Amino acid sequence: MNISFEGKVAIVTGAAHGFGRAIAQGFASRGARVHLCDINAEALAETAALCGPNAQVHVLDVGDRAAVQAAVASIGDVDILVNNAGGVRGQVGRPIEEISEADWQAILDVNLSGAFFMAQAVAPSMKARRFGRIINISSGAGLGISLTGIQSYASAKAGQIGLTRQLAHELGPWNITVNNVAPGFVRSNPATERQWMAMGEEGQQRLIQNIALKRLGEADDIANMVMFFASDYANWVSGQVISVDGGK
Repeated sequence: MNISFEGKVAIVTGAAHGFGRAIAQGFASRGARVHLCDINAEALAETAALCGPNAQVHVLDVGDRAAVQAAVASIGDVDILVNNAGGVRGQVGRPIEEISEADWQAILDVNLSGAFFMAQAVAPSMKARRFGRIINISSGAGLGISLTGIQSYASAKAGQIGLTRQLAHELGPWNITVNNVAPGFVRSNPATERQWMAMGEEGQQRLIQNIALKRLGEADDIANMVMFFASDYANWVSGQVISVDGGK
């Protein structure tokens, strides 16, 4: 399957490392102009260096609606949006009674509100040109439970899946597809490394044994599905949630 994004403009949020970095490299290597968004300026610069001259950096908090609107306005027309920004803010295995309002809201802001704000910002230009591809990156936690007991993360990702389906219905008449990739557990960034270590050896082995393919995935496994959803091969696919998790 030969996929090209020559002449396309893509935005990838959460592009500093992990899935976002792999997705950004996937687009750049296939000819797209890629706008990299993240709050981590140093790591974002590393991603840009890997992507080459087709990449542009935007230090951006996707939970800040005004900042999102300004960033998208500076970019102009956008063909592809990948809402990958997320994270757990160090909230691993904490009982519900210990979660503050600020802790709860911080995870919803980046994982759910950020996806809404980004989609809201790109929708007008996509509608005007009657073309768009929006891909949201959720999690297996949004379809089931958080393996590391993070209440707000599971809730935010479930909400993002609902947002995907609603926007697919709303934006479809303008030839804008909206789909969702729900990754299984992948050791792709510092946060997932911390979660992996918190499981302990017994928990790690139990996790792997529960995967049909008996191995953890790689960031490129997620990026490859994003490439498909953004490509012409998925012209008639919208509102779908695909688990990329090695099988259950």
